[in-house]
Amino acid sequence: MTNRALITGITGQDGSYLAELLLDKGYEVVGMVRRSSTTNFERISHLQDRIELDPYTSSGDLLDEASLISILRDCRPTEVYNLAAQSFVQTSFKQPVLTGEITALGVTRLLDAIRIVDPSIRFYQASSSEMFGKVQQVPQNEATPFYPRSPYGVAKLYGHWITVNYRESYGLHASSGILFNHESPRRGHEFLPRKVTHTVARIKLGQAQTLALGNLDAERDWGYTGDYVEAMWRMLQQDEPDDYVISTGQTHSVRQFCQIAFEHAGLSWEDHVTLDEKFMRPSEVDLLIGDSTKARAVLGWAPRTSFEDLVTMMVDADIALLSGRLRGIS
Repeated sequence: MTNRALITGITGQDGSYLAELLLDKGYEVVGMVRRSSTTNFERISHLQDRIELDPYTSSGDLLDEASLISILRDCRPTEVYNLAAQSFVQTSFKQPVLTGEITALGVTRLLDAIRIVDPSIRFYQASSSEMFGKVQQVPQNEATPFYPRSPYGVAKLYGHWITVNYRESYGLHASSGILFNHESPRRGHEFLPRKVTHTVARIKLGQAQTLALGNLDAERDWGYTGDYVEAMWRMLQQDEPDDYVISTGQTHSVRQFCQIAFEHAGLSWEDHVTLDEKFMRPSEVDLLIGDSTKARAVLGWAPRTSFEDLVTMMVDADIALLSGRLRGIS
């Protein structure tokens, strides 16, 4: 039987890379896209003749469990990957209730729909390193206590624990990937790494002069999204469900990210980067660095793309995009 996957949030960065991976593995892929007059299909435009978006997209919404039951009955997936969320940390401070409805309760609605329709469906939940927040140990692994520092982190933590609860209460094959920061040329412009590389490209092409940022000393464990979606798939191929930290095990500061990005474009970051307090978080997370020993041992997974290669890949893609050489796949 051909495997059939339902991906929520398929139009996002992770969704587009995961759809590519599953298609290459022979899956039938169905994408659930929340009905909106402004839905952007740019990230999956090159896949739209290979994935199914209709008639299911008109019925699926993480805010409505009945619609999730309907889409599961219609498309009958063997695997469900829940990547949809209000995923911008800064926005979660301004819209904490909406973030909770989608990023937290949305997971419950989807899990409950699976329990009702077909408990044999394998489920992947996109958890986040933001759940560690005010870190209790360095590096962080699956046993590290959580201490989220944003409404987004709190909502992700609820989604994580409800996944564990449904796994233990109903025997669902439900796994969570605690993914540390992962980036790509398809990252949204509101996220810092893409903001940096896109602005570097604009400065290189004479379209801008400065880049305003917040805390240059903030450190993150940054990896490449194309590597990380393989870990998602590997989790659902295991005999038993579980939770896994997915990370590179290396940390870099925002300052280092800027240095590499500007130098790759032949520029000096110190000539163009300015500090702006409006980009400071109300509460900052501490040192996030993941220990992915379990994923490497059990899943046989390891990141393949270095930090430097990730940054320069993103800069090159943005320069090409703004130069008019890249169309519709960034």
